[in-house]
Amino acid sequence: MEQLVSMGFSSDLAAEALTATGGDSIQKATDWILSHRSSPQSTATLQPKLDRFLRLNPKTLSPVVGDDSSKRPNPETQIPVAADDSNKRPKLSSSRHRQHQPLSERMRPRTLDDVVGQEHLLSPASLLRSAIESNRLPSIVFWGPPGTGKTSIAKSLINSSKDPSLYRFVSLSAVTSGVKDVRDAVESAKRLNLEGKKRTVLFMDEVHRFNKSQQDSFLPVIEDGSILFIGATTENPSFHLITPLLSRCRVLTLNPLKPNHVETLLRRAVDDSERGLSNSVEVDDSVIEFLANNCDGDARVALNALEISATMATARAASEAVVSIDDAKEALQCKHLAYDKAGDQHYNLISALHKSMRGGDANAAIYWLARMLEGGEEPLYIARRLIRFASEDIGLADPSALTQAVACYQASHFLGMPECNVILAQCTAYLALAPKSVAVYRAIGAAQKVVKESVGQNEGVPLHLRNAPTKLMKELGYGKEYIYPPDDPSSAAAQTYLPPSLLHYKFLEWPHGASGDLQDQEHKF
Repeated sequence: MEQLVSMGFSSDLAAEALTATGGDSIQKATDWILSHRSSPQSTATLQPKLDRFLRLNPKTLSPVVGDDSSKRPNPETQIPVAADDSNKRPKLSSSRHRQHQPLSERMRPRTLDDVVGQEHLLSPASLLRSAIESNRLPSIVFWGPPGTGKTSIAKSLINSSKDPSLYRFVSLSAVTSGVKDVRDAVESAKRLNLEGKKRTVLFMDEVHRFNKSQQDSFLPVIEDGSILFIGATTENPSFHLITPLLSRCRVLTLNPLKPNHVETLLRRAVDDSERGLSNSVEVDDSVIEFLANNCDGDARVALNALEISATMATARAASEAVVSIDDAKEALQCKHLAYDKAGDQHYNLISALHKSMRGGDANAAIYWLARMLEGGEEPLYIARRLIRFASEDIGLADPSALTQAVACYQASHFLGMPECNVILAQCTAYLALAPKSVAVYRAIGAAQKVVKESVGQNEGVPLHLRNAPTKLMKELGYGKEYIYPPDDPSSAAAQTYLPPSLLHYKFLEWPHGASGDLQDQEHKF
């Protein structure tokens, strides 16, 4: 009886069926229920469950009266049932599937002519256009920030070719795929190549997430032409992709989109009734301008924020929805800043801060500092870089700069963010405006180079410079003929301190009197 109940029949109906059929066959009990107790409407409701349970062919299942002849299909009484396979997930229609896709995905360009921005890659004389015209696409790695068109260009390349039917596009993501998925795609590609049907384009998104051995799996199949490889990465390929892979691909760099490019994409989404926003949603120009200027060149951020804004406006409106600037601000929450604490932007911004201070531009230095702080950078990391700058770029020109930088680190540690922002700004401004000297930086670099490049073992310390705390050491000549400068300044001036092979070698280029402050400090010592 439990099996009948699991099909969706009530326990009473199941017990009655088993009693009527003798209780020796679930099949007979099911047939009895279908022929004596079920209406056509309820039978249609139960039918899929029965099919899955009994694994019957739906085309031959029909009500059974009792004799063998009645088991044959009866056109008048047979219940039309669609074939059902319990092992397969039901497929959504393409239109219904599109409704659940984010706006940024629905509005993805279909051909290269639909792509907005990146003119340096898509001009008529560009590499990509020439490759399409000649039907000879090379293996490529697209490198750029999120939302700039890496995936869109990769997919549009095939649709823009003279004969898209010659290519098979396989899209994988290094986040969810492994070497097995790549191997399966390659085997399929080789099979198609042998049959002379299609050439496979393997697109690997976030390819930088593959480790070295995983990236190695691409090398032989790119080399022998089994696939055309297109990779997309937001990280610097020089650091995150292996050199052999880079040597087999052309690296094409994408730039953040300009506000006018993002505006074009947003207006396209508003005007496209099929893939974009609903016709019942009205978007003000100020909303488009606000999103375009605050997405930091990321079209995906702008489009998704537009969709959220439209959803909020629709939920609030009784009839026609009007997206306001307040909706856009609420959807975006805050200005989107492209920043990654361990990636390219991290090093680009700290480099800009360092170079601005070195060039004496306090305004630019404070701006780049603000960019890092607003991007979520750790303030103590910035303070450590300021300490380094104080010695590397200022050094003896203003020895107090190091004291200022160390005090900045300690104060930032005590206060934390957001209060320490002004402390970091004060130190940044001080270092930018201070006199500069790289004499110490160059001196230590030159000395280390001599030590590293010395032939054989480095020379020992001259005997007169060695310490002689014991009688034996004194007998061996340690400290012999050393002149103590405070006792005999004139004689000590002729005393040498470098090894014999480096006598008169000058590491520090710092003439006496070059800094008044330093000269004063020397007299005090």
